[in-house]
Amino acid sequence: MTPRAGMLIAAGALVAGTVTVLPAAPAGAGEPAPRPFPPLAWTGCAIKAYPKLQCATLKVPLNHDDPAGRTVTLALSRVPHTAKTFQGPLLVNPGGPGGSGRTMAGYVAASLPPEVAAQYDVIGFDPRGVGKSEPALDCKPGHFAPVRPDSVPRGAEGERAAVQRAQDFADACGKKYADVLPYIDTVSSARDLDVIRRALGAPKINYLGYSYGTYLGAVYARLHPDRVRRMALDSVVNPHGVWYEDNIAQDYAFDTRHKDFMAWVARQDAVYKLGTDPAAVEAAWYRMRDALRATPAGGKVGPGELEDTFLPGGYYNGYWPRLATAFSAYVNDADAVPLTEAYERYGEADAAADNGYSVYTSVQCRDAGWPRDWNVWRKDSWDVHAKAPFSTWNNAWYNAPCAFWPVDSLTPPDVSNDQVPPVLILQATDDAATPYEGGVALHRLMRGSSLVVEEGGGNHGVTLGGNECLDEHLATYLATGKVPRAEGDAEVDAVCAALPEPEPEPLAPPAGKQTKGKTAARSLPPRAQTVGAAQPKATGTVRAESVGGILHGLLGHVR
Repeated sequence: MTPRAGMLIAAGALVAGTVTVLPAAPAGAGEPAPRPFPPLAWTGCAIKAYPKLQCATLKVPLNHDDPAGRTVTLALSRVPHTAKTFQGPLLVNPGGPGGSGRTMAGYVAASLPPEVAAQYDVIGFDPRGVGKSEPALDCKPGHFAPVRPDSVPRGAEGERAAVQRAQDFADACGKKYADVLPYIDTVSSARDLDVIRRALGAPKINYLGYSYGTYLGAVYARLHPDRVRRMALDSVVNPHGVWYEDNIAQDYAFDTRHKDFMAWVARQDAVYKLGTDPAAVEAAWYRMRDALRATPAGGKVGPGELEDTFLPGGYYNGYWPRLATAFSAYVNDADAVPLTEAYERYGEADAAADNGYSVYTSVQCRDAGWPRDWNVWRKDSWDVHAKAPFSTWNNAWYNAPCAFWPVDSLTPPDVSNDQVPPVLILQATDDAATPYEGGVALHRLMRGSSLVVEEGGGNHGVTLGGNECLDEHLATYLATGKVPRAEGDAEVDAVCAALPEPEPEPLAPPAGKQTKGKTAARSLPPRAQTVGAAQPKATGTVRAESVGGILHGLLGHVR
């Protein structure tokens, strides 16, 4: 699982009103009820898109087993309920691990039917270590500065350098955050959720989690099934593969999704002129990759950066037209400008990405065991690369610090559950980041859950992204608690059709051939606006991003 560098969104919020929270005493006969907390001090932190957004901060124990010890600060956001009927807090998490969730509250509140959103306090949060939570981890700023060595090892010397780079990152984390790393993990974050619940004065929480957020929710439900009111999990992590095996499964799935993209480009040959044979189009993409090894586009897009740029297309096919434009311009017109622009929009790392990656490694390396013998990684990566070359080695290096992590790994918790209320699980059949098998696996582990499938869908994060059928299931569940139920022994409880494939966009003239007095309209859409963050500048004509694009700009993507 990987938060992509350029896809993690900065969220520099204005926050106020810190409250220190101590865990409740263990429940038992004759023990007093936990003290109520002082109310959180919410202050306005609105942005143009979400004018009702409010922010606060909350102190929680660094080590939940030492409630009187050191604390860390969580940054929270809220869109308060407005209806007379109040169904409690709806906590939302966009995934990662390492994704900032504060702006997500505004998006969810604005995307649900108004009559449903009005019944909830929609609560976003930056998990421990993330964004405006303190301390915010940044182990090695600039770790992804271009141009990196080719992700596919070119001889023993190149591999040794890449291994050393991964080890240096792990060492930097250990030196800067030795006292914090033992507590940056999913179980600790799940326990934070319960502190948030108590600070909100709520006996139970409602929860909507995407991607890694599905695993965080499942862990919370296992810890506190009696404190879950409703839980919707979208694009589900396979709990049986946390985390090494899940990453290998992604390598195959992303390669398949990349081939889907190549086939789409072939069907649009009239626009992109890269050929009608998907295999030939894919071969052209790999020739582009080879050429960038010798001469990086714009001095910054080498093979690794190319993979970073095109990987978001595996999460969301709404990016395909613009990625295809960049691909076509480079191959057909020797024009590297669109490719460089695409990298700057989709793949380039910024400070938020450095923070997200630092938390990502901290959580995943701590959560579960990883091979400590690099020979295991090498063999597995070459074996997978032979069948799925698109991003296997890129993904291996992304996770490689876990081979050298300075903190011992934990044992993943069993997330099977026969006590939690009905959970709504939503999953696309062709999701590359969290393959379909994960949704089925969690459905089987959570008794009474309901599985809703987007048949033929390949996007990651499928609700509140434009599919009305899926959105209706989510809205009904949040409004009433009702989930769809299959007849007989069918495992899938409801099926929604996938959204249509994206339409191609007309190509702009290549650099140097624009119509006099006009600027080529090849700028990419703006990233989703975030709490306190300035919008990035763009040149030329900026096309409005679709609702799906806004959602995928907010999700803490996992690889």
